[in-house]
Amino acid sequence: MGNCLGSSARVDHAHNSHNTSGASKISSKTGLSSSPSTLTTTSSKRSADTLPTHRSEGEILLSPHLKAFTFSELKNATRNFRPDSLLGEGGFGYVFKGWLDEHTLAASRPGSGMVVAVKKLKPEGFQGHKEWLAEVNYLGQLHHPNLVKLIGYCLEGENQLLVYEFMVKGSLENHLFRRGPQPLSWAIRIKVASGAARGLSFLHDAESQVIYRDFKASNILLDVEFNSKLSDFGLAKAGPTGDKTHVSTQVMGTQGYAAPEYVATGRLSVKSDVYSFGVVMLELLSGRRAVDKTRSGVEQNLVEWAKPYLSDKRKLFRIMDTRLEGQYSQKGAYMAAALALQCVGKDAKARPSMAEVLATLEQIQESKNSTKQSQPGEEPLSAPFRKSPLRTHPSSLKLTPAGSPLLSRRQSPLVRR
Repeated sequence: MGNCLGSSARVDHAHNSHNTSGASKISSKTGLSSSPSTLTTTSSKRSADTLPTHRSEGEILLSPHLKAFTFSELKNATRNFRPDSLLGEGGFGYVFKGWLDEHTLAASRPGSGMVVAVKKLKPEGFQGHKEWLAEVNYLGQLHHPNLVKLIGYCLEGENQLLVYEFMVKGSLENHLFRRGPQPLSWAIRIKVASGAARGLSFLHDAESQVIYRDFKASNILLDVEFNSKLSDFGLAKAGPTGDKTHVSTQVMGTQGYAAPEYVATGRLSVKSDVYSFGVVMLELLSGRRAVDKTRSGVEQNLVEWAKPYLSDKRKLFRIMDTRLEGQYSQKGAYMAAALALQCVGKDAKARPSMAEVLATLEQIQESKNSTKQSQPGEEPLSAPFRKSPLRTHPSSLKLTPAGSPLLSRRQSPLVRR
């Protein structure tokens, strides 16, 4: 089963629940802060599996790929949800470490068998039953190396739980913004971005398109080799069909990651995900959060602060994460900056597709200059900038809900009226 959904990730998230970034949850009037979002669980296709549109709850819960756990089984797996099994806490509830037999999936003794992450929803939490069901619907049918694996669920009365694989390295957010972890190297950052882009590209290119709508650093989980997997599909939405370019939906998400056009109009498209991806690219480049209220003026908003530097070879070093100590490819850094700039462009149609984003990231990884490093403080890219193969596309909107299966920092809901 590989490394399971973030134990260490959850731990960090739990300790990071005080949210120093100031990022706020965004939801429409009846969004995450009160009633759950109305997600139409139409689907996306993976390999030979197509997600039927308008599946009933009964059909969703009968997924042959998922185990229906009893509450008693998960109590045993987590040692009765004891405090020392707690990995984290978020707006949606709690995540506990549990152990299952690898073959039978029965509860096993702590320290033996397979480690799993068990998410237990709070009845009053941000994530309601519809989001819970959307997660079961999508992750129960869509399987890809860059999507987190949902092992099963429990639905007994008010008890709603989800059981995930355990991701040993936790979330990208923890590695970028927590003081403890070793700073991620340039090569690892590009690897993480590529894996996440591969996951989004898979969703967008499915026969029945899926818009993730929850892309942010806390929802990118990492295995022991820093392979990234997308988690938390509670806000995932079926993409437009026919000749439609977008779907109109309730505005939900996290400030700083959401595409401006989506926030303004409620029109959601895959380019909304692309915008959010661009924001995370900026976080990877700069080591700064999308929104950081501890900073002053324009520096509170990462996109606004970074944009003026992204296309200038002589100034790009000013936004690069100082923890990298100049140990990055100059050419690669500029290509990544140009890519991020395309992703967060105002014109959603002009933003690149995720397939194009992935192609550029792979080009950065394969660059002959990948080992050429700059000295601390040196201005990157003395050579003329080579444009990435992506078409220039402006950024799209995307808002995310509270809490991935691994706990992310607690974020206060914001209601748009």
